Amino acid sequence: HGKHIGVIIDGCPPNIQLDLNLIQTDLKRRRPGQSEITTERNEPDLFEITSGVFEGKTTGAPICILIPNTNQNSKDYEHLKDIYRPSHADFTYEQKYGIRDYKGGGRSSARITAGWVAAGAIAKQILRDRFKVSIQGYVKQIFTHVCPTGNYSAEAIEGSMVRCPDEMTSNAMIEEIKRARSAGDSLGGIVRCTATNVPVGAGDPVFHKLQAQLAHGLLAINATKGIQFGGGFEMVTKKGSEVNDAWSVSDGQPKTTTNYSGGIQGGISNGMPIYFDLGFKPTATIGKEQETIDNNGNQVSLEAKGRHDPCVVPRAVPIVEAMTALVLVDLLYPKLAHGE
Repeated sequence: HGKHIGVIIDGCPPNIQLDLNLIQTDLKRRRPGQSEITTERNEPDLFEITSGVFEGKTTGAPICILIPNTNQNSKDYEHLKDIYRPSHADFTYEQKYGIRDYKGGGRSSARITAGWVAAGAIAKQILRDRFKVSIQGYVKQIFTHVCPTGNYSAEAIEGSMVRCPDEMTSNAMIEEIKRARSAGDSLGGIVRCTATNVPVGAGDPVFHKLQAQLAHGLLAINATKGIQFGGGFEMVTKKGSEVNDAWSVSDGQPKTTTNYSGGIQGGISNGMPIYFDLGFKPTATIGKEQETIDNNGNQVSLEAKGRHDPCVVPRAVPIVEAMTALVLVDLLYPKLAHGE
């Protein structure tokens, strides 16, 4: 809830002509107040680059991006000063550091992800321009409503208020979120993300497998609770003969006829689309009365106030894409450094 949030990007290669519209578009997709089912806090999230860019190109110096906070309302959090919200980071932060920022949650707030999205937009541009990598996420599930599996266009995804490309499922999700908000409650869900054209060879064996590095970044996103790659947990109900990805040659290139591996084998990308599902828990701060404790150990009742998303999942899509891009661009950096 300070004057700005932002990000410093270190190690970005020089001489990249930045697409500022791409950065702003992704920030707009993440910003609060974008629809009737998100938080009422309304931030334009216009950004300013203060270093690392000269005449529209990166210089190789650290890039600093600042995003002003224009609609913070810190007084909404005064009632939480001495109280720990159930399933929030309030308790763990105060126990670890002996202090916490109760005005908005500080570093535990999803507000910090705006900087990640700005950095991720630059990473997405590098991946697109140098490697033709495309990263696309959509909302696969909210509560019990599940989007049918399919190949969906960006237009269909962004045409939905909840970023679910199937119209019938999207409408059901919207109504479910509205009911939860009216009841002072919240919902969780799943984001499906796919990265196509990732070169073969990204990731390292054993301790730095591609899926491990992706999971490390993705599970650092607020409210995440689980991840599965490719066929995921469903594969435990199958036999090897049903889920082994057979190899063939198509247009002179090795490809698998199926993709239960999710584009990763032995911790290394195999050239097929990389895809995964990332699960988000329901928003912790809700308007329903809950039992909790204060910082003196007293049992108290809490009915949280303020402006909070009844479901974080629709706004999480650009965050998931950004983190995926940041991990992949780091892994492919040696190729960038050698001009490949």
